[in-house]
Amino acid sequence: MFRFKYPVEQSDPPLSPRETLPTMYDLPSENPEEPGLPDEFHDLQPELLRRTFCPRPYFPDQVFAGSDINLYYDVHHQNRYKRPDWFGAVGVPRLYDGHDLRMSYVIWQEGVSPFVVVELLSPGTEKEDLGETERDANQPPGKWEVYEQILRIPYYVVFNRYNDQLRAFSLQAGNYQELELNEPKIWMPDIELGLGLWQGVYDGLDRLWLRWYDADGNWVLTEEEAAQRQAEAAQRQAEASQQQLEKERQRAEEAERRAEELAQRLRDLGIEL
Repeated sequence: MFRFKYPVEQSDPPLSPRETLPTMYDLPSENPEEPGLPDEFHDLQPELLRRTFCPRPYFPDQVFAGSDINLYYDVHHQNRYKRPDWFGAVGVPRLYDGHDLRMSYVIWQEGVSPFVVVELLSPGTEKEDLGETERDANQPPGKWEVYEQILRIPYYVVFNRYNDQLRAFSLQAGNYQELELNEPKIWMPDIELGLGLWQGVYDGLDRLWLRWYDADGNWVLTEEEAAQRQAEAAQRQAEASQQQLEKERQRAEEAERRAEELAQRLRDLGIEL
């Protein structure tokens, strides 16, 4: 197949796809209400949040974490929904009807609003996520109003991965008040968990991630991390046991050598044992 090649001067350095290819935020969507599909970070970050979300006052089967799932909030307008990047609900069954995975989260069926919502800011959704979008009276409410005034979600967290800025809001007297963060961490006493920025490797990518931490300030481990920690601890224990055995063997050899030396001295003195 013939492929037309544009002339490129030899002195020009090759451009990377990051510089030349459009992103979902540059291209129009067939749905005017959706600026585009989630990028890769919007897949990985919610997954890490889900895997480390383990509120101590609740059993695992009474905790639900949802990401990119429709959250229906108005029984009088049942087609209205918001789609948080991630949210955590406590005191609800992990499985729908106790045996099936949810396809959505319908507030008038669940009876429990999420406890915390996380939005990952992006160029196409930042104003909407921060409640800065103007709406007509006949339009559905925005995310901020739904989370604050309708669902009354206790904590609302936004994270901008482009500048690594973390902002958190708590519901106080019916309105969101921004929390003053001395460090990029938010403690939530009702669930005995905190949410903060962690520098580390997840899925092969070393960067700042949002993840949960416990009352001792330790980051909650994923199952793989916990298994690796256990394997490393077992390896250290095995090495310590091996070192102890080696020390005991050396002590036994030293004791045997000294006994032989003493026996030789006695023989040199004409004393037979």
